[in-house]
Parts: sequence; structure tokens; C-alpha cells
Amino acid sequence: MLEKLFHLRQYNTTIPKEIIAGITTFMTMAYILAANPDILSATGMDKGALFTATALSAIVATLIMALVANLPFALAPGMALNAFFAYTVVLGMGYSWQTALTAIFIEGIIFILLTAFNIRELIVNSIPLPLKHAISVGIGLFIALMGFINSGLIIADENTLVSMGNLSDHTIWITLAGLSIIGVLLILRIQGAILIGILAGAVIGIPLRITSLPSEGLLSLPPSLSPIFFKLSFKEVLKPDILIVLFTFLFVDMFDTVGTLIGVSSKANMLDKDGKVPRAKQALFADAIGTTVGALLGTSTVTTYVESSAGVSVGGRTGMTALVVAICFAIVLFLSPVFLMIPAAATAPALIIIGLFMITPITKVELENYLDSIPVFLTIILMPLAFSISEGISFGVISYVLLRICTGRFSQVPVVLYILAALFIARYFF
Repeated sequence: MLEKLFHLRQYNTTIPKEIIAGITTFMTMAYILAANPDILSATGMDKGALFTATALSAIVATLIMALVANLPFALAPGMALNAFFAYTVVLGMGYSWQTALTAIFIEGIIFILLTAFNIRELIVNSIPLPLKHAISVGIGLFIALMGFINSGLIIADENTLVSMGNLSDHTIWITLAGLSIIGVLLILRIQGAILIGILAGAVIGIPLRITSLPSEGLLSLPPSLSPIFFKLSFKEVLKPDILIVLFTFLFVDMFDTVGTLIGVSSKANMLDKDGKVPRAKQALFADAIGTTVGALLGTSTVTTYVESSAGVSVGGRTGMTALVVAICFAIVLFLSPVFLMIPAAATAPALIIIGLFMITPITKVELENYLDSIPVFLTIILMPLAFSISEGISFGVISYVLLRICTGRFSQVPVVLYILAALFIARYFF
């Protein structure tokens, strides 16, 4: 049955490999179950209900990715977009969280329409192959930086922007221990090295009091959704500034998702001979429907997760990986005390190692061809420095188009890329 559904032999994978990949992806992205409720509850939304909404929206979107797109990518409410929702739209601009959810709902509907008419797929396929490789590398640096930050190894600094953390901090040593374990296991070519490293880090954190053991039992029913379920409010959605908010949600989600699909597919050698993402339309439907359903459940924009590269790195190649992720989210609904005890320091090594895995496509770029290498470099370097996948893509596309215009190579630029570059430039000015 699984072979018929996911075509495992065609993609040179096995059931055990897909299960390990799914669990690994889940373990590296499961922090969202704690982070999303924490961020969105700043608006006054019920934290318990947010936990349930986060898990359910991830389950719905990831199941669509598994069963319709047959791709090893997982989805959940996105970081950065949830912070924009809470701290800018609600706390900064003064809109209710109900109005913000309505903007998310409308964004999802627009995405469904854009996907149905192949506009989003056209955008994905119009991005040149060198930029697609650059996106993979940039995402690698981006998620490695996330790992260093989660461990406390890299911290903010008033004078130098960033600096080394306090090396006497136990969280750093948990990360370094996990990183060492994963490194040794990878060298020995032991399957599941990343997952083993995460679990080892969590165990090491117990005597150091970084990993908190559950005190009220291992099982619990999911908190009720009722405080935030279907709480849309259309009264203020036509105001000019809320339309700008809608555009921001739309813009950032589109290019974060596009960037992740391209980057992870490039790393996994899943791009076809023309550099296109397989079944891109079905994949884009997954996050469009996930965002729409998520807004009704009561959470911010759902997007494809860069942490999917964790599962891809250990061999995940089909929708079975995504199916396992969805099952993990469903289990965690009833095992939240167990899940919540795993600290960020234990998952940080996985993100750092994934960063290494993701940079390999740089070898496919002709660095001495400056027409390509300058946009490639800007794409790569700005993702971690601006802490934004979409900003890296933006500067990469703009520079790719401008360099070809300035050197008379107009025909090398697809029409869609001209339009994208114009939209990116307009975004910065307006």
C-alpha cells in the first residue's frame, strides 16, 4: 500500500529511511509548538488553544503535502510571520487579533487562487538555476545561524551586532556535545545520526537542569480550541494600512515558501533537468490550504519549513516523510508534557549540521561567471545577515536582472523575472 501511494522504489528509498527522515524533520521543527503559542499569546489569545491550533494546522497542511504532492516537506505556522502578526499588526498598529486572523484568511484564499491559475508555479519555475542553488546555500547558512542562536553560542551585541555567548553556559555545552555526537555518527555512516544527537542532547540536559522532566504525567488531552476558533472579523479589513499588512503577509509567505521548496529540492537533487521543482503546484496548494485552515483554527500563516532539509539530509524523498511528520504532530497533541521537555539546545546541533548539508550546491555555480556569481553571493549572504529568506531572494533577483540589463543581455531574463524584480523594488520604496 505504501509503495503504491508513495512510489518508494522509484525514488530509491525505503520505509525505515522515510520514517527516520520524518521523525528527524519533526524533531527539528517541533519547537514551533512552544514558540508559536508563546509569541501569539502576547496579543491576548489563549495559549493552550494556540498550542492545539498550531499542531492541527501543521497536520492538515503536511498531510496535503504528503498525499497530494508526494514530497518530503513539512508545514506549520511560520516564524517571523507570527512575530509580525503579534508585535506589528496587533500590538504595534492596534488591530485586534481577530482582524489579523482575517487578513491571514484572505491571504490564504488569494494563494489558493494564484496556485489554481498556476501563477505561483510560474514564479517558482522562472527563477534561474544558479539562483536556485544559491537559495539552497543561503537557507543552509540561515538555519545554521538559527542553531547557533538557539544554543546561546551566538548572541546579540550592542557594539558588534553579534558576538560569542558565555561559554560557561550549560546550554552551549549541550549543543556542542550533541554536535560532536552527530559528527561522529555521520563519519561512521550510522543512520538516524541527527535524531540520535537530538535525543542525546536532551538526556544530557537532565542533570544540568536544562531539560525539564514532566511533573504532571505523560498524557494530556489537547487544550480546547474554542477561545480562538473561527474568530474572524471583517470590519476593518478594507482600511488602507490593513491592506498593506495583507500584502506583507502575502509577499513574505510566498517567497519564504518558494525559497524553501527550491532550496531543499536543490539539495536533494529533486529538481528536474530544467531546474524545476517537481509537483510544485500541489506543494503550493498545501501551504495555501494550510494557511486558510490555520486562520480558521486561530493561528498565523502556515508555510513550508526549512527544517524539512533535516529529513531530506537523512534520506527522505517522498510524501511518506511528510506523513510521518503529520503523525508526530498528532501524537504530540496528547503527549505535550513529554515533547515540551526537549530544550532548544538539544535541537540546535541538528540545525547547524543541516547548514553544512545545505551548502553543497555552491559547487554547481560557476563563481568566475560574475553575471551569475554576484546575484548568487547576494542571495546567500543576505539570508543570514538580514535574517530573512525572502530578502535574500529579493536582492538576488534584482541584481540578476539589473546586471543583465546593464550588459545588454535582455533576452536572458524571463518576463516573469522582470516583473518580480519590479515588484521587489517597489516593495522597498512603497
